[in-house]
Amino acid sequence: MSRLRASLTPYLLLFPGTLWLAIFFVIPTVVMLSLSLQSGDVVNGYAFTFNWHSYVDGISTYHDQIVRSLVYGVISTVIQIVIGFPVAYWIAFKGGTRKSVYLFLLLLPFLVSFVLRTISWQFFLSDNGMLLGPLKSLGLVPQDFHILATSAAVIGGLAYNFLPFMILPMYVALERIDPRVLEAAQDLYASKTQTFLRVVLPLSLPGVFAGVLMTFVPATSDYVNASVLGGTSNTMIGNVIQNQFLINQDYPTASALSFTLMALLLVGIFAYAKALGTEDVLEVAAR
Repeated sequence: MSRLRASLTPYLLLFPGTLWLAIFFVIPTVVMLSLSLQSGDVVNGYAFTFNWHSYVDGISTYHDQIVRSLVYGVISTVIQIVIGFPVAYWIAFKGGTRKSVYLFLLLLPFLVSFVLRTISWQFFLSDNGMLLGPLKSLGLVPQDFHILATSAAVIGGLAYNFLPFMILPMYVALERIDPRVLEAAQDLYASKTQTFLRVVLPLSLPGVFAGVLMTFVPATSDYVNASVLGGTSNTMIGNVIQNQFLINQDYPTASALSFTLMALLLVGIFAYAKALGTEDVLEVAAR
């Protein structure tokens, strides 16, 4: 009896999580896949007809928004790495006894709604807002200069909103580095640059890998930043999917676009993992 209980314990522990994923991920995904292959309308109803034209029409009609979303996602992710790595490095190696305080300050904006944080940037970047208003008054920028409704505003909003998701995994990876490894590198007459490139950077790759996964996917599929900070020329695929679902009620096209975006993100993630060397990253993370 005790052996049976011991053998069933792992499965019982997995059951709540598995049930949650089945109800809130697997079943909605299957329903959305079915919708993407249906034809019809809201008035007359939808029928399952293996209608693959929703994918073809969606890609051909909204390919600009798909490419723009991928470009915005890549650029914002790179910006987050450039900004986030020094912050994570400083907290991990220079934070001392106040690491928890710095991490709390890093997460403090998350006590405010995602939408409200984005709207606050809209006020800050407005034509006569806190940033551009004084600059225009001093004649440092032209009166017709604007930041809102540009790609820079959308990318900046994406980078700001998802930055903590990049910093935290990199901090965890850097914080795990044994200081004796760095001392050994110095004992072997390695310069600070050599120590960083040959010791710190390779050991931090698991955090960088996790950070990219946690930021690139939501940034690419985001629609709030483009709606609040962008204009008609900055529409992302998330905005299109939202409009197709909630306004046009064209569920097959919206579902097809969702699966297209999912497929592109998976291809990008696998390519990124292959280029970075997933086995090497996992090997480093296991140390």
